[in-house]
Amino acid sequence: MGAVRAAPWVVGLTGGIGAGKTLVAESFRKLGAWIVDTDAIAHQLTTAGGAAMGPIRGAFGDAVIGADGALARKAMRELAFADPIARKRLEAILHPTIREHATQLLLQAGAAPYALLVVPLLFESMQYRDRIQRTMLIDCPIEVQIDRVTARSSISREEVGRIIAAQLPRAVRLQLADRVLVNAGTTNALAPGIAALHHEFVTAAAARNRGLPDL
Repeated sequence: MGAVRAAPWVVGLTGGIGAGKTLVAESFRKLGAWIVDTDAIAHQLTTAGGAAMGPIRGAFGDAVIGADGALARKAMRELAFADPIARKRLEAILHPTIREHATQLLLQAGAAPYALLVVPLLFESMQYRDRIQRTMLIDCPIEVQIDRVTARSSISREEVGRIIAAQLPRAVRLQLADRVLVNAGTTNALAPGIAALHHEFVTAAAARNRGLPDL
């Protein structure tokens, strides 16, 4: 029987749509953190032939399946935000499998000093709190969120507003987060804050590995 891998010291990274979670996670990856992104896992599960596509088709029919066999994300998004019951059904299909995949990926952190687990709805679901030693919020003004999302996709400002309204209010996320990184400007402006947090996380993870308390 192989040796049991130790769970890494984990930071839960979260933030609203358009806050810049992917950008920030990539910056931490370049510094040496191990990244596990639950959005990326969800996309993998909902591509053509993905593990979630059979249950999704069974629950919602062909109306949410694209011509390529992958999830028709716009149709599914519109249905989920219009119908809370449909949203709960979708979450019941996706969330347990995403969590299982995320757990396995965290165990592959290897020599990385710590892991960054990206969960957009971290505070809403609380499913990953038993895996996490710190929470980090990527924060920015709502208007900046809307501008970023509409600039990169075909989603309307009204639809982005509905997505934001369905998430926890910004003020609540700010209260819940252990650390906050403000991303309202350029990538270069983020660099000092990211470097400081990386140093903090490396230090805390090393202390845990020596059996010292996590301060």
